Amino acid sequence: MTLRIGVLPLARPTFDVPYAQEMAASAYATLDAAGHKVVGARDLLFDAAATEAALAALAGEALDLLLVLQVTFTDATMTVKIAGAATAPLGIWAFPEPRAGGRLRLNAFCGLNLAMHALGRAGRDASWLYAAPDAADAADAIAAMAAAPPPARTAAQPAPAADPAATAKADAALAALRGGKIGLVGEHPAGFDTCRYDAQELNQLVGMSVEAIPLTRVFETAKAAQHASVEKARAAASAGIAGLADVDQPQLDKSLRVYTALDSLATSSGLQGMAVRCWPEMFTEYGCAACGPMGMMTGQGVPCSCEADMYGTVTSLLLQQIAGEPAWLVDVVDMDAASDTGVIWHCGSAPLGMADPATPPRAQIHSNRRMPLLAEFTLKPGRITVARISQAQNEPKMILAGAEVVPAPMSFTGTSGVIRFDRPAGQVAAAMMDERLEHHVAIAYGEHRPALRAAAARLGLKVVELA
Repeated sequence: MTLRIGVLPLARPTFDVPYAQEMAASAYATLDAAGHKVVGARDLLFDAAATEAALAALAGEALDLLLVLQVTFTDATMTVKIAGAATAPLGIWAFPEPRAGGRLRLNAFCGLNLAMHALGRAGRDASWLYAAPDAADAADAIAAMAAAPPPARTAAQPAPAADPAATAKADAALAALRGGKIGLVGEHPAGFDTCRYDAQELNQLVGMSVEAIPLTRVFETAKAAQHASVEKARAAASAGIAGLADVDQPQLDKSLRVYTALDSLATSSGLQGMAVRCWPEMFTEYGCAACGPMGMMTGQGVPCSCEADMYGTVTSLLLQQIAGEPAWLVDVVDMDAASDTGVIWHCGSAPLGMADPATPPRAQIHSNRRMPLLAEFTLKPGRITVARISQAQNEPKMILAGAEVVPAPMSFTGTSGVIRFDRPAGQVAAAMMDERLEHHVAIAYGEHRPALRAAAARLGLKVVELA
């Protein structure tokens, strides 16, 4: 079947642009070879102005399919706008990339995840595909998108009855959260609907309040840090992270000062956790990465979530209380049905206790912004619990999965681990997208789902069992 397809290739210049152009060109070649009439932009769309112009140019077209190429990670702002303007079925196609040990060149799976969640919260439907641009079945999968896109599904079920030990552990964890306070440093980035929250709803759910902390206050506190405090932070970092002398020293000093600022603010305000706007201002206005400092805070029992993800911080706190050790908020950046594995990753913000002894933590710079401090290592093998108090489709629920971190070479720079879920990876990926789940999940070592199910029951949350 020959289709008339409008294509919008979304990308960001902070990723590997030549590689992104190569992947997009391959996708266009697949569409052309299938005989489809492809209309619209063929140059990568790097910003809102370019995307809006390309979308406007398609306004008069009678399309069978409006196809977003999720060439690299992007926020979901324009995808939601595209969905609102679409008169044809909407599809999103994202591309895998090799786990080659270097930077995340595209991070397209995470962009797809973010987009599908945002569409779910906006009440918009879309089909999706995560496949190489030259995959043998890609053309058929794209053609199938021309049918009406499937609505978001909901497999949430009431939390099952828990045994007394699990219930007691859940009750103790929830009691430790009630009356507590989370620091919100800045605001979540635009287009990150995964991180959007309502303070009153959060308080009603878990009994925690939010203290707003402007980014400028963090910067000012960091600049004013005493030399002794900075040197104490340097000693703490060097005790667990090798190679501090190999990164830019003025930028490292700024990063250590950010740690002292976060630590000071958490102590003075009695914060149990922090949700931090970690970019772009941390790089563009202050001049360092917050990843390493946030990992240090998480390691000492004050979990810090990237991108000011408040529900991510709450999930980490709950999981930490149940596990009795730090929990870490991660992105799922790849799912591969062939190897039945996924990759969890963040730039370098993991607590050091999660490191595989074969890859002890080493100082690294941010793969896109080229500034320290990050702690780079692979995750140690072992059983993990994956969890998220989710707002998918604007209904709070508990997301749970069991998985195993398996021995594997480093997938991408930063902190990452190859995991095998208790269900096939292809099924888990489909559930993530079809349920419109967030791109952040919390992990902790050990099996903690019984207590988390009991906590969900206490909170009145239904449960989605991913694996």
